[in-house]
Amino acid sequence: MRVVLQRVRQASVVVAGQVTGAIGTGYCLLVGFEQDDRSSEVDWMADKVVGLRLFADDAGKMNRSLDEVGGEILVVSQFTLYGDVQKGRRPSFVHAARPEVAVPLYERFIAALRERGVGVATGEFGAMMEVEIHNDGPVTLILERSP
Repeated sequence: MRVVLQRVRQASVVVAGQVTGAIGTGYCLLVGFEQDDRSSEVDWMADKVVGLRLFADDAGKMNRSLDEVGGEILVVSQFTLYGDVQKGRRPSFVHAARPEVAVPLYERFIAALRERGVGVATGEFGAMMEVEIHNDGPVTLILERSP
């Protein structure tokens, strides 16, 4: 499981001209899965994301969590995170999970975040999406967990 986390002032996703998800302060998560990923990776990632302290305290240090700032999360499925461009000019996606594996993991990840008390908005799995991200910082992290 791979996540690109961006701390945002606001973020939204549009599918077919309609906003499907929007947040204010928080994290925009671009999320991809491998064929071998399981729910244990998903639960670990949800704990990690919710527990991160990436917001400034009164001294200006990254010391506050999402909960402490009343933040939310926008989750966007992103199979291209597993694009391999080592050979040729076109990416290969053989390492990305097929939808029959990825969809349940995506849905489990969203549920796991919500179970941890976070407000979660989403894109639409498999759809062509327009994602608008207003980075804060910018702060961008790549989180990965393999089986």
